[in-house]
Amino acid sequence: MASFGRKRNQSTEKIKLTKEGVRKAMRIFQFILPHKWTFLVGLVFLLLSSSVSLIFPKLMGNLIQEATTGTGAFTNINSIALGLLLLFAFQSVFSYFRVVLFVKVTQKTLASIRKAIFTHIIHLPMNYFNTHRVGELNSRISADVALLQETLTTTSAEFIRQIVILFGGVVMLFFVSPKLSLFMLAVLPVIILLAVFYGKKLKSYSKNIQEKIASSNAVVEEAFSGIANVKAFTNEWFEMNRYTVDVDNIEAISIKGGKLKGAFISFIVFGVFGAIVGVVWYGVRLIKTGDLTVGGLSEFLLLTIFIAASIGSIGNLYAQVQNAIGASEKLMDILDEKPEVIKIDGRYDNLEGKIVFSSVNFAYETRPDFPVLKDINFSIEKGEQIALVGGSGAGKSTLISLMMQLYDNAEGLIEFDGKDVKEIDLFSLRNQIAIVPQEVMLFAASIYENIAYGKPNATKEEVESAAKKAYAMEFIQSFPEGFETLVGDRGIQLSGGQRQRIAIARAILKDPKILILDEATSALDSESEMYVQRALEGLMNNRTSIIIAHRLSTIKKVDRIFVLEDGRIVETGSHAELLEQEKGVYRNLNKLQYS
Repeated sequence: MASFGRKRNQSTEKIKLTKEGVRKAMRIFQFILPHKWTFLVGLVFLLLSSSVSLIFPKLMGNLIQEATTGTGAFTNINSIALGLLLLFAFQSVFSYFRVVLFVKVTQKTLASIRKAIFTHIIHLPMNYFNTHRVGELNSRISADVALLQETLTTTSAEFIRQIVILFGGVVMLFFVSPKLSLFMLAVLPVIILLAVFYGKKLKSYSKNIQEKIASSNAVVEEAFSGIANVKAFTNEWFEMNRYTVDVDNIEAISIKGGKLKGAFISFIVFGVFGAIVGVVWYGVRLIKTGDLTVGGLSEFLLLTIFIAASIGSIGNLYAQVQNAIGASEKLMDILDEKPEVIKIDGRYDNLEGKIVFSSVNFAYETRPDFPVLKDINFSIEKGEQIALVGGSGAGKSTLISLMMQLYDNAEGLIEFDGKDVKEIDLFSLRNQIAIVPQEVMLFAASIYENIAYGKPNATKEEVESAAKKAYAMEFIQSFPEGFETLVGDRGIQLSGGQRQRIAIARAILKDPKILILDEATSALDSESEMYVQRALEGLMNNRTSIIIAHRLSTIKKVDRIFVLEDGRIVETGSHAELLEQEKGVYRNLNKLQYS
C-alpha cells in the first residue's frame, strides 16, 4: 500500500527552471498588458514609497546631530520633526495607492488567467484527459493561480521595493562616508551570495512541496468523487493510507525545508548584527579622527539597517518569485497544448444521419502499440436503428467516441452524409448527436438545469414536455421543490433510475439527428423500463439510432446488429439472422444470457 503511494509520487514531474522555462513563464505578463497603465501607476507609487523610505535615515541623522552638537535651535529640531511627520504622511498615501492599484491589477489579471486556463482545458482533446489526472488539473487552476495571486499582489512589489532600498541605500551611504561604505561593502557581497544560495535551496523545497500537495489533492479528488465505491468496498482504510503517504511526504519535506529556513534566518541574524557591530566599531574610529559626525554615523547605521533588512528578505522573496515562475511555466504548458477547433461553420447543421466507416483502425495515444479497432467497415443508413454488441473491451465505446470525434487520430475514413468527418466542424457534428450513457453524469444543480443542459435556450414548456416523454414527471412532481430540486454532487440525491430518466429527457430535449444509447434502460425497474422503452422507441423513430447493448433483449427490434470481438466486426445481421448461425458469437452471447 505504501509502495503504491511512493511509486506514484516518484513519477511526479519536477520542472527545473531554465532560460527557456523563465521565458515561457514571462508570457504570463500578456494577461497584465490590458491593465498596464494601472500597473505602471501602481509601480510609480511603489517607487515613490520606496524612495521616501530612504529619506528617513537622513532626517533622523540630522535630528540626532542637532541633539549632540548643542548649537541647534529648537526651531531646527521642530522643523526636522515636522519633516519626519510629513514624510510618514506621504509614505502612508503612497503605500495606500500602491496596494489598491496592485490588488486591482492582480485580481483582474487572475480572473483573466482563470478564464483562459479553464476555457483552454475544457477545449482540449480527450487524449489530454487520458494522461492527466483531474485533481492535478484542478490544482493548476487553484493552487498555482493562488500562488500567482500572492506574488503579483505582495511578493513582486516587496521584491522591487527591497531592490530599490538596497541600491538606493548603498548610493546614499557613499554620500555619508565613502570610507565607512567601502568597509561595509567588503562584508556585504558575502552575505548577498550566501542569501542567494540559501534562496535557491528554499525554492527547491517549496517547489517540491507544491508538487506533493498537488498529488495529495488528486487523491482527495478521486476519493471524494468515488465515495460511493469507496464505501461499497469498505476501502476507507485504503484511501486513508494513500493520503497518509502523501501527507507524510509533505511533512518530511516541509520539516527539512524548515530546518534550512531556520539555518538561513540564523545566518542572516548573525551576518546582519555582525555587520552592524563592525560598522559601529569603524564609525567610532572615524568620529575620533574627525572624518565623520555622530549624526552621520546615525544616518549611516539606519541606512545599514534598512539595507540589511532588504538583504534578509530578498532571499526569501527570491525563492517565492522562483516558485511563482515555476507555477507560471506550468500554466503556460497547459496553454501550449493544442485544443480542439470547435468553430461554428453552419454548413453541416442539417445532417441526415448516414454514417460510413471505411478501413478504420485506431489505437489510443497512451497505448499506440495496442490497436483497439482493426479494419472497421460498415455503413448506417439515415433513420436506421443499429446495435453494437460485444464483450467488455471489444471496441463498442471507442466506435462511439470516433463518431463524435473525441479522438481524431484514427486511420481510415469516417463519413457523415458522404462528407469526411474531418471537414465537418465539431460544433455542428456534436450538436446533432445526443448520447444517453449507462453511467449518467448529472451536475450539482437543479433537475430543471440538468434537463435543460441538452438545450440551454429551451423554454420551460419544452423542458417539461421532455420530462413527460421520458416518464420523469411523476417522480419530479413528488419532490416538494419539483423541477427546482437540487440533485446533489453527480446526482447523488436521485436514484439510478431517476438519473437515467433525467438523461433521457436531456436527449429528448436536444432533438438530435443521431441518437446514441449506451444501455439506457439498465438502471430502471421493470415498470419504468417499459414506459421509457416506449419513449425511446418514439424518440428513435425516423432518427439514426445506435444502441450499445449488454442485455440482448433490448435490441430484438433493431434493423441490424454489429457484433464486435477483439476490435473487429465479426458478425452483422438482425436478431433472428444472427441466432441462426450455429457457432456465431451473438448466438453464444444470447445462450449465456438466457441459460
